[in-house]
Amino acid sequence: MEPTRVTVDEVKERMDRGEQFTFVDTRNPTAWSEGQTTLPNALRMLPDDVAQKLDDLPKDRSIITYCT
Repeated sequence: MEPTRVTVDEVKERMDRGEQFTFVDTRNPTAWSEGQTTLPNALRMLPDDVAQKLDDLPKDRSIITYCT
């Protein structure tokens, strides 16, 4: 599956329909420590580590990555 961009509103609509997601926070360490908001249960991965950790991600739901 090809990656696509989604807006916050699109994610909200999909969540309202019951779709399950895994959120992956790929912000760099500085942005992560300075951030005031995090998504509950989001997985934290550095961008350079994502490719190595693909097998650790669930296969039964959409994965949404976010960064700054």
